[in-house]
Amino acid sequence: MTYRTLNSYLKETFGTKVYKLSLSTGCTCPNRDGKCGIGGCIFCSQGGSGDFAQSGSNIDAQIQKAKALVSKKFPPSIKEEDRRYIAYFQSFTNTYAPAQKLRPIFTAAIKHPQVVALSIATRPDCLQEPIISLLKELNQTKPVWIELGLQTIREDTARFINRGYDLAVFQKAYDTLKKAGLKVIVHVIVCLPGEDIEDAKNTIRYLAKQKPAPDGIKIQLLHVLKGTKLYELYKKDSSIVKLPSLEEYCSMLKELIPLIPPQTVIHRLTGDGAKKDLVAPLWTANKKQVLNAIKKALSQN
Repeated sequence: MTYRTLNSYLKETFGTKVYKLSLSTGCTCPNRDGKCGIGGCIFCSQGGSGDFAQSGSNIDAQIQKAKALVSKKFPPSIKEEDRRYIAYFQSFTNTYAPAQKLRPIFTAAIKHPQVVALSIATRPDCLQEPIISLLKELNQTKPVWIELGLQTIREDTARFINRGYDLAVFQKAYDTLKKAGLKVIVHVIVCLPGEDIEDAKNTIRYLAKQKPAPDGIKIQLLHVLKGTKLYELYKKDSSIVKLPSLEEYCSMLKELIPLIPPQTVIHRLTGDGAKKDLVAPLWTANKKQVLNAIKKALSQN
């Protein structure tokens, strides 16, 4: 089974291997501070799903620290000054601040000579007009990617996981971002409480019908992490989530991937939360084994 991987896309686009630098804007989330909810989505970790992100007000310092963490991934033949990166603002909601506060942060990141693109994770209800204008402006310097957490199109599931916005809000944000000429990457979670493979397929089908189609998609299996509301529910009743084996998950992916438009880049097929916090499914902790199993399963008819 063939599909468009992030690795191949990056090499085609930038002509070299590119790694992400996990950075932070210092923003929190409207689903945590009471604006639209308290405590965040039930699966979200204390790090706001950005457990590996750097911190601090100086973006150049964050970049240097993040570069040191990924330096061993590059082959020795690529000199340090020739290495290229994506500035990835991952944790919490990175457009949940006034545009004038975000401008110097994003500008410092995108103007770094080794950064080839800016990737910003956010919520669809935090993309007011001044923010869109800023992102559109930055996109004239280098590519700007916006990552939106959809997770599911089922409204009852969205309420249960405390997502904090309905599908119409996502649709409006998606259309606005695409009209502004920005690349959009959408997050989908498989095996949310009460959902099965058909629900995941319906979410993928919804995305596949978008015009234009998403530039990227991230698929991951639901994780139960310590310190989350989901963990508290799981401790009381583990049957609240039905998590598959590695083999079963690979079979699910074989059903989902053919539904994704061929031009959409698949950025992720598995997650890798902090091992110290992972409760279930434990097999996801061995990322290399998981990726090898997925690759093998997808190569088979």
